[in-house]
This record gives sequence, structure tokens and C-alpha cells, in this order.
Amino acid sequence: MTEKKLSKSFVLGIYAVGLVLFLAIFYILQIFIMPTSFEKDIDYTYVNKTIFEEEIPVVSGTKYIIKPYLDNNVKKLKGFYDINSDEKDQENAIIEYDGTYMPSTGIIYGGVDSFDVVSILDGKVLLVDRDDILGYIIHIEYANNVIGIYEGISDIKVNVGDIVKQGSVIAKSGTSNLTKKLGSSLLFELIINSTNVNPEDYYDKSIDEL
Repeated sequence: MTEKKLSKSFVLGIYAVGLVLFLAIFYILQIFIMPTSFEKDIDYTYVNKTIFEEEIPVVSGTKYIIKPYLDNNVKKLKGFYDINSDEKDQENAIIEYDGTYMPSTGIIYGGVDSFDVVSILDGKVLLVDRDDILGYIIHIEYANNVIGIYEGISDIKVNVGDIVKQGSVIAKSGTSNLTKKLGSSLLFELIINSTNVNPEDYYDKSIDEL
């Protein structure tokens, strides 16, 4: 019986098919096995710090206006002058300065030696200044055309351009030429749509209601 020799081209074909199969198996192993070991070497430090560790600002929900102080011992010394209020309230809303009597466009709080003055909402500091009559002043702009004016204060803790959170301490009560007879106090004015309003009509109201 005569032996048949395999042709050279047939042998090379077998080698080629084997090589292709080997490469295919190797490629499949890379896809399904290698990622597990590769992931162990990845440094996640950057991702962790930028996403999980940094303090990211959170947009809060509806805010309700709070009083510009936290001390429950603070009381109203002078009210807001309202032409529609009764005579007694109007009389208590008159401020005397250097022989001149003027209606109060805000409310004067005091009654304690010293107290923290806080921001009534989240806002941005527009002005930090000193007036010869009103003393040190802070203006803070809030949403919906609301501006809070804090007058006759001391130990100011904010600067123009600062973003302040509701309830954060912005100053201490103080004295001014206008309020020196009342001791340590705060004259607080609330302006909505360019008009002075009685702050006590707006405490606990939603900013969205204005």
C-alpha cells in the first residue's frame, strides 16, 4: 500500500487554522478575564475626591423667612411705623434723634447685653458700610427682590460679595447714634420690591409667597 504524503500547502493550512484559533482564544480571554485584574490597579483617588469628598452645594427647597436673631430673650424695642396701625403702635414706632422725631422704617430689637445677628435667608452681601447716624450697616440681597438691611451692629463677620446661608451669624448687636439710648440693639429693615415693609408681617412666610 502506497503512503500518501501530506502536501506542503495542506500542512501550512493546518498551522494557519491553529494559529487563528489560538489568537481567537487569547483575545476572548483578554476580554472576559483580564479586566478583573486590571481594575485592581486603577487609582480611584481622583474620582473619590472630586465626587464624594468635596462639599458640593445643594439647592435647598422652599425657605421660610426667619427673624434676624436666635436669642429668645431678644425683644422688640421699637416697631415699624404703619399709618394704618393704632395710635399706641404708631407712638412706639417713633424714633427721636437729636431733637427730631421720625417714623421707624424697620424694627429695633434689643433688651439683652449682646446677641448674634443672623441672615433671614440665603443671600448675597451687597454692602458693608458705616453711617454717622446708623452706625455699621450690612445690606443682603435675597431672592424675589427682597433685601435685608441690618443697622447699628458691631463685630461684622461678612464682606461684600459673600454668599451667606440662612441663620448664619453675620454680626453682633451694637449701638449707633440713632439707637444709643436703647443700648445694644439691631435696627432691621426689610425691603420688598423697593418698598419698606413691616418685617413681622413676613416672618415664617415662604420666599415663594412674596
